[in-house]
Amino acid sequence: MADSKAHYTYAIGRRKSATAKVRLTNGKGAVTVNDKPAEEYFADAKMLLHRLKAPFIAIESDKYDVSVLVDGGGHAAQVDAIVLGVAKALVEKDEAFKGTLRKAELLGRDPREKERKKFGLKGARKQRQFTKR
Repeated sequence: MADSKAHYTYAIGRRKSATAKVRLTNGKGAVTVNDKPAEEYFADAKMLLHRLKAPFIAIESDKYDVSVLVDGGGHAAQVDAIVLGVAKALVEKDEAFKGTLRKAELLGRDPREKERKKFGLKGARKQRQFTKR
């Protein structure tokens, strides 16, 4: 009973305001997102599903099951956060994957986030129109 919980690798992936907590276990390649199959969770964004397989294509193996708790952001940002989390978990599991995943550009965190709206302005940077006279 305790063995099933002890045999996983954990990592966190982030993108924009999305956060993905990833658990990687030995298995057959099943991806579960928020207790639903990935195909069901991303049903309205089917074109994003192939991006979930990117880390496994890079290491040429799909013998891992992925369980993810994802929160925040839209579907595209959530998929990017999951991919980063899976790549980090694979490196945690086996350090030999690090070079391969780095070459495939899957270990880099995209730092771009939404800039906050400032007081006195209409948005993050947009100001009221200036009139000279």
